[in-house]
Amino acid sequence: MTTVSWREKGEDSTAGWHSENGAPPPRDIVVIHDDIAADKALRMIRRGTGLLWRGDFHNARQLMRALDRRLQKRASRAPKSSEPGEVFLANRKARAQRAETLGKVLIPLEQDYSVRLRRAPDVRNACTHAYGPPTHNGNDSTGRETLVSLPELLGVISAYEWHLGGIEVAALGARIHPAYGVFAPTRDEYIDLVADASWPQGVEDPIVWDIGTGTGVLAAVLARRGARQVVASDINPRAVQCARDNVGRLGWADRVDVVEADLWPYGDDDEVGDSRRADVVVCNPPWIPGHPTSALEQGIYDPGSDVLGRFLDGLAQHLTPRGEGWLILSDLAEQLGLRSRDELLQRITDAGLTVIGTHETTPRHSRASDTDDPLHAARSKERTILWRLGARRDT
Repeated sequence: MTTVSWREKGEDSTAGWHSENGAPPPRDIVVIHDDIAADKALRMIRRGTGLLWRGDFHNARQLMRALDRRLQKRASRAPKSSEPGEVFLANRKARAQRAETLGKVLIPLEQDYSVRLRRAPDVRNACTHAYGPPTHNGNDSTGRETLVSLPELLGVISAYEWHLGGIEVAALGARIHPAYGVFAPTRDEYIDLVADASWPQGVEDPIVWDIGTGTGVLAAVLARRGARQVVASDINPRAVQCARDNVGRLGWADRVDVVEADLWPYGDDDEVGDSRRADVVVCNPPWIPGHPTSALEQGIYDPGSDVLGRFLDGLAQHLTPRGEGWLILSDLAEQLGLRSRDELLQRITDAGLTVIGTHETTPRHSRASDTDDPLHAARSKERTILWRLGARRDT
């Protein structure tokens, strides 16, 4: 674990440094209390200083909100573009700068994950859920504090609340419980597309693969609607455990096998035996070309459309003769001008695939109707599409 140091009460102090998104520790750390003004705090942060909070926990949140208001006000003065793609990139850059700035407000965690600040919540269970048991997660074993950013700690608390309460999924008639660092199925339109799509013609009781399963929600839906066997894969170990927990809780563990893998459950060898093919291969990849800045963003941003491209390139060889690939993809990237429909169709063709049919739906999330959203024009036109893909007979 990285060690950071600072001066406090005339003495040298040290602590461990933890950042889930890999952010480096601040160059300098200064201890601050409730009496610090937001403008002064912002000036210090802009010099690269980390602010170690020793005051009231609720006041730390107030400081963060005050800093955020100043950052938003500054962003509002920036020149505006009428091009959706440029608006998107500008907003994403502003959000990254905001995250970097607010991430300089630091909270000390004790070795048992407790926070010894006035009015601090008990975050021990939330941190154990996110980071693992204190003795096994790399937490400082010398008894020193570990410093984390306040935004990260608030994210840990929020994720734990989502985990405990779960998310109601109509297609399951049950709740899915997301885990920290695993993309939560808050947008349910893609779930309904999978729940309603008919099996490939001539295929009954199919063997189905769910690529990039996340919480396991689609694997559970596919098992519930009659798949003989579902193999769900994910490259994220947290997602693998989360999916196993969910399908077990829902009673589908005997029909759903969750494995840790990068896309294909049995690898991507050039020669794939019949026992390693599926009647239906479902994939809901990240839908926007771009670089993720956190584990959660890996469910949204796909650098160079790499995941999408690798899925399409390997799909034909993993399908049974009558099999189909179900690609679920938002067209928001098209609305933003980051990828064209023609480019997507060409990639499908180049992969030796043909489009058998499509099903689409409009998004139901709140941003689609938020006229104050800078990307409202694009979001209001967004469609989520299930592409039914088959191997071309001439391949």
